[in-house]
Amino acid sequence: MDSEDDFPQLLLGKLWHTTSLTRYNMIIKIGHILPNPSIPEKERWGSSRGPEFYPYVRFLGGISLFDFANFQTDAYCKKYPLSSWSEFVPYRKKWGRSVWIEINREAVKENFISGEALLKKWKHEKAYHHNIMPIIEAAHIGPINIEAISYVYRCGVNIEGFQSLKAT
Repeated sequence: MDSEDDFPQLLLGKLWHTTSLTRYNMIIKIGHILPNPSIPEKERWGSSRGPEFYPYVRFLGGISLFDFANFQTDAYCKKYPLSSWSEFVPYRKKWGRSVWIEINREAVKENFISGEALLKKWKHEKAYHHNIMPIIEAAHIGPINIEAISYVYRCGVNIEGFQSLKAT
């Protein structure tokens, strides 16, 4: 993703959780997005070096969310060149397809940590060995009920753009 024009406009200004289609079906079946779902370690993002290096949100017991409220690709990439957001946008190449779950901010506000607050906490705790995507990565501590889902889309190989899925 090289410029503002390449970034999916659908994602801008909203709060998202992204996952694979298999995991999405599991979410619907159990009725929650879980902070630590029952999936193999090798399938998790950033877990290959063990718990001391888990992504920061996972270390906190949270669910990683993308908050693209004021996101500008070019400015963000200049300020945070090591951020791994493009691994997930528009879809995770390893999966071939991704499901984007829009989360209703109002429904999760009690256990929500904004990207700015999360970055501040990460710095305050000097948790530098835990990965974080500055500003655009937010967190929800604890499970998210599927009633907090606004919309669901999938995109990826052999899918043109973003395709709407049934939310629940």
